Amino acid sequence: MNPPLFESSVESVILRADTGGVTTLTLNRPAQFNAINAAMLRALQAALDAIGRDDSVRVVVLAGAGRAFCPGHDLKEMLANSNEEFIGGLFRSCCEVMLSLRRLPQPVIAKVHGIATAAGCQLVAAADMAVAAADARFATSGINFGLFCATPGVPVSRNIATKRAFEMVMTGEFVDAPTALGWGLVNRIASPDKLDAEVAALARVLIAKPRRVLAAGKKFFYEQQEKSIVEAYALASEIITQNMLGEDAQEGVTAFVEKREPRWDR
Repeated sequence: MNPPLFESSVESVILRADTGGVTTLTLNRPAQFNAINAAMLRALQAALDAIGRDDSVRVVVLAGAGRAFCPGHDLKEMLANSNEEFIGGLFRSCCEVMLSLRRLPQPVIAKVHGIATAAGCQLVAAADMAVAAADARFATSGINFGLFCATPGVPVSRNIATKRAFEMVMTGEFVDAPTALGWGLVNRIASPDKLDAEVAALARVLIAKPRRVLAAGKKFFYEQQEKSIVEAYALASEIITQNMLGEDAQEGVTAFVEKREPRWDR
């Protein structure tokens, strides 16, 4: 049986809810469509740091309160603080949050509804997986305001083909959910009334896997992408050898041979 839902505020702009090994972090500025301000970045970073140290968390879900996932940075805050110290610090903080999503040992799923634009689209691309409502829309729209989406372009260009990513960052035009699915920006789409169920189903699949193998696999997956093919295979050989000799693979392979369900050490 899953433990009861626990919900707390990591500052009010980020809500954390824990149930059954799934931690949901909800962007909580619904009146601003969850535009990312400096306070939200600080709160999100603190939440991710805490989750990274918490072995009870098996899967992380990123969501948005209200009518949208996230439209990107709070442009009013940026305009009111148009100096290098604030703007530079804001974008450095944003980049650190995106890297923290990748560095977390737990898989991260973005649950997207409404719009995900600019840094909101960046959050989707920086997450390990994404499930979107069928009517969700995506864009790297900064170009429309004279602000090229440089930081969103980093994970977006690593999710989808070069010419499609170039089109997104250069035109700022919206991409609908079926197109985002076809391009590889999201993994699954669901009708809006079934979005929660689709995310929960994907989370259950992940929770059923051995925690340590998921964590090691995620770390390896991203490390090998940055290497040459020869270096990637060398690292892969080392990692899979350690994996095979570890207790999770020993139990899993033994269970397969014995035709039984594996008993993972959670």
